Amino acid sequence: MSAPASGGVRVGRRAFLSGCAAGATALLLPASLAAAQVPIQGGLRIQRLAWAGIRLQLPGSTLFIDPLTNAAEWGAALPDVLIPVADAVGETSVLLTHVHSDHFDAGAVAQALHAGGTVIQPAGTHPLPIPPKARARPATLWEPQLLGDFTATAVPASDGYGDPQVSWVVSAGGRRIFHGGDTMWHGHWWKIARQLGPFDMAFLPINGARFGWRKPVSGQPGVLTPEQAIAAATVLGARSIVPIHYGISGIAEYQEVEAPLRTLGVQARTSTLTVQPVQPGAWVAWP
Repeated sequence: MSAPASGGVRVGRRAFLSGCAAGATALLLPASLAAAQVPIQGGLRIQRLAWAGIRLQLPGSTLFIDPLTNAAEWGAALPDVLIPVADAVGETSVLLTHVHSDHFDAGAVAQALHAGGTVIQPAGTHPLPIPPKARARPATLWEPQLLGDFTATAVPASDGYGDPQVSWVVSAGGRRIFHGGDTMWHGHWWKIARQLGPFDMAFLPINGARFGWRKPVSGQPGVLTPEQAIAAATVLGARSIVPIHYGISGIAEYQEVEAPLRTLGVQARTSTLTVQPVQPGAWVAWP
């Protein structure tokens, strides 16, 4: 599908977006353009990785978001199977929602980009080290990034400690998904939905974690709760929600809500959302 240019001349989507992204001002990719992508033969496949990570796969491109392979990060507190990411196909990129060590795992990034590729992180952050053959660049909010056959756009998020964090909107193969890192509730959902929604699938954190490391302790959730995840997915116009970022136990300073996955299912009964729990290593089913 191509985008109409002035005077009735039609230009290809890649050429259109390349020209816009190179401009001095940020482009807000219209939902109508993102939705107009022609499905690539083989289609977009998405694999859930450990914790908050996912892998998006097209026949000639691979995109990772927040991959985690470091067993020492959570130790026995996280029961997730750690999925290797060294088998990327084609042009490969890694998107980071933020640079906390459970979302920026330098070892996982090195695995994914051992043959080269791109790391994109929130503006104002500097993830180190970067693999020798890879390049890193910051993401400006609302500005689409062309990464092989993917278009990725950083959108606002809210970090539980106030550190720089973004969420990601990714369009490819006729699909559009949202990845929420470990954001907490904020007021940007409506603008994201208006500018880039609706979404085939939203990958959202659900554990409502309360942190005890910084004093005085607030006692407030620094990550979306199950109820808030359902509300966020509803506002975003998502058809389906895949829960991520849950399952930690045995750490006194990091307390999840009780039974986050079960609570998510209960809360979803009053919505039109499909909840799709996916084990690390498994591939999602499109609604």
